Amino acid sequence: MYVIAFLVYYHPSYFSGFGFYSKFELLRSVAVNTILFPAFALLVMKGLGFVKSVFLHTQQDRIGPYLANMIFYFWMARVLFNFKPEVTPVLAAFMTGVFLTTAIALIANIFSKISMHAIGCGGMLGLFIIVMYSNSMLMTWPLSIALLVTGIVCTSRMIVSDHTQKEIYQGLLVGLICQFAAAFVIL
Repeated sequence: MYVIAFLVYYHPSYFSGFGFYSKFELLRSVAVNTILFPAFALLVMKGLGFVKSVFLHTQQDRIGPYLANMIFYFWMARVLFNFKPEVTPVLAAFMTGVFLTTAIALIANIFSKISMHAIGCGGMLGLFIIVMYSNSMLMTWPLSIALLVTGIVCTSRMIVSDHTQKEIYQGLLVGLICQFAAAFVIL
């Protein structure tokens, strides 16, 4: 959500012709499909006993939320790609990358408890690098802040001892590679 809000409100050209209501409607749609629906699905899974905790401490607990999120992220990517042609293809590529990341994280979850936080940070870095290489805006400060946030988030996950270094590096790589792959195919 933060990445899309950054592009909608901060990028100088992607949404230059959009009014306040159009930008708000786009962010509302993204928030509903990527935050509200996945959170509701998680609460339903918790209520039905499919997950032990909403904090998803075990690999077993992560399977259902991964599957639910894949559905919502795929739908959001389809909406941005097919039904909103006036929106920059970078958003569709980003959401496609998020969908791919979730699918690969589900498969990686079989072998290790890959860090979801690191995956998100890797996706954010991947998109910022893609925007930087498109030469559509100066990304010095946004990329620096993204690197700082990534460092803080990944370090905190290790301090809390929720993940090993390997799981965090795997998450960063999965997030980055999936964003690059989606951008390569779509853009």
